Amino acid sequence: MTDTDVVPAVPAHRPRAVRSPRHRAWVVTALLVVFMMINFADKSVLGLAADPIRKDLGLSSSAFGLASSAFFLLFSICGAAVGLLADRVRPKWLLLAMAALWSVAQAPLAMGGGLAVLITSRVLLGTAEGPAFPIAQQTTLSWFPNHRRNLPGALIVLGITLGVLIAAPVLTWVIHHHGWRSAVTVVALAGTVWALLWIPLGGEGPYAAASDDDSPATADSGEATGTATVKGAGTGIGPAAHRTPYRRILATRTWIGATIAYFGTYWVIAFGLVWLPSYLHDGLGYSSAASARLLMLVWGLSGVVVLGQAGVAGWLLRSGITSRRARGGLGGILLLIGAAACLALPSAPAGAATVALLVIGFGLTGAMGSIAVTTVAELAPAHRRGGALGLMNAVVTTAGLIAPTLIGSLVDTQGAAGYQHAVLITGALLLIGGTAAITLIDPSRDARLLSA
Repeated sequence: MTDTDVVPAVPAHRPRAVRSPRHRAWVVTALLVVFMMINFADKSVLGLAADPIRKDLGLSSSAFGLASSAFFLLFSICGAAVGLLADRVRPKWLLLAMAALWSVAQAPLAMGGGLAVLITSRVLLGTAEGPAFPIAQQTTLSWFPNHRRNLPGALIVLGITLGVLIAAPVLTWVIHHHGWRSAVTVVALAGTVWALLWIPLGGEGPYAAASDDDSPATADSGEATGTATVKGAGTGIGPAAHRTPYRRILATRTWIGATIAYFGTYWVIAFGLVWLPSYLHDGLGYSSAASARLLMLVWGLSGVVVLGQAGVAGWLLRSGITSRRARGGLGGILLLIGAAACLALPSAPAGAATVALLVIGFGLTGAMGSIAVTTVAELAPAHRRGGALGLMNAVVTTAGLIAPTLIGSLVDTQGAAGYQHAVLITGALLLIGGTAAITLIDPSRDARLLSA
């Protein structure tokens, strides 16, 4: 199937057939991986430039944590709103608008200003970036049937890791040689370039309105004709969508379990982006160079685990193992291992043991993001996926609002010991998330309940 420009979610026009090269799915996926790389490079700037920013603007740890949390003030609300909108508006244009707004939001901070400009810029940036992950996943998965979604879904999550891995050395160099405002300029320009590439190359795929019977939304064979016709085009919504209100999807054990588990993962991401560089330097006593290497090790392991999970989950599904075990069970086990490492970290002796526990605790949990998305995509009817994913993302990303402020307050009141308590809180959340993934996630069961 090679259709690219039809949008089964809510077509505005009559169904039409569009010719496209077979590799278009991977071109779009690659662009969206870069999209997520830029997204998380934007997020990582404050963490990488924490010391220069705090010194330049005269900020306490609590004030800096508040500025970092400001990013998530409207992040979750906008993520939910645009997720619902994605069931009615072409995701291609939503993604383009987001990328353009990223650059605009960061321009004032790049040019100057103090704490007020910093907070305002981060609020606007968070508003624009809130829907990024669910809409990117929705668009990517629209190119693939259910049994082939693990790899492309994992690659979008991998974009998070690659964004931080590339941003860490590049932006650190820019910060040290040209100042932290120059680093903000660099990521703003990257968003602009991506938007210009997305206009001619981006689009949605033929599985956007297909049920999870792995059949594309076509009435005839796209492989034979090079065209595709949307089922039910012109209505904008299929019968299943009429039968299944969002409240029923959100009440399923699978949606609840995936959301709780993913919340723990996002807490780790927020901790890692904002405070992990300072924790390594101020809490554990590593030099700036050693901290940078450890950061790359943590995010590098996360990338390997994300891809490894995709391969293992795909193999298990092809072998006849249910999603409950192939996705929920595997993701839950990874979270529980991460939880054990984080809970043991504060009492571990300095040296190799600390490094190993830190890398395991923060590096194993990222795969749950991909698992949560593919699980909810399997569960939700096609015309409710955007909203189901957006609402999950809205709940999950409140971790980004809470974590930076809480950790900053702990550091201000307890000094280096505040970092240790933050790690223990992280371990507890991962323990809850891993348990929820193993005990609650079962998309096949809940999909049957929804269709009954």
